[in-house]
Amino acid sequence: MLIRLTPDNASPLHEQIAGAIRQGILEGSLVDGERLPAAKALGESLGVSLHTVLHAYQDLRGQGLIELRRGRGAVVTAPETASREHATRILDEAARQLAGLGLSTETTLALFRQRLDRGKAS
Repeated sequence: MLIRLTPDNASPLHEQIAGAIRQGILEGSLVDGERLPAAKALGESLGVSLHTVLHAYQDLRGQGLIELRRGRGAVVTAPETASREHATRILDEAARQLAGLGLSTETTLALFRQRLDRGKAS
């Protein structure tokens, strides 16, 4: 897992760490049941405090993307949630673009259903 922190980024370091892990889950490079690095080890490798990494892990736990287990550390737990979140982002972008075309909701849904059916057939 590659995490790059940008010190001049306006986002706090714990948010950058959580964002990188969240992205890994959404993209599928981090999968259900996968153990994340120990907070101490990750902090040392990134040059940040243990508390910064724990803050990131707690944020991810609050979002339902990981579990924190005594003795096992942080474990990815949300493949379906992550997939749904990723699909929602794709659909939100498509909806924004389609809204500009002036098609009715019924026409848009019919076109979408056709595409879904085509995808199932291939």
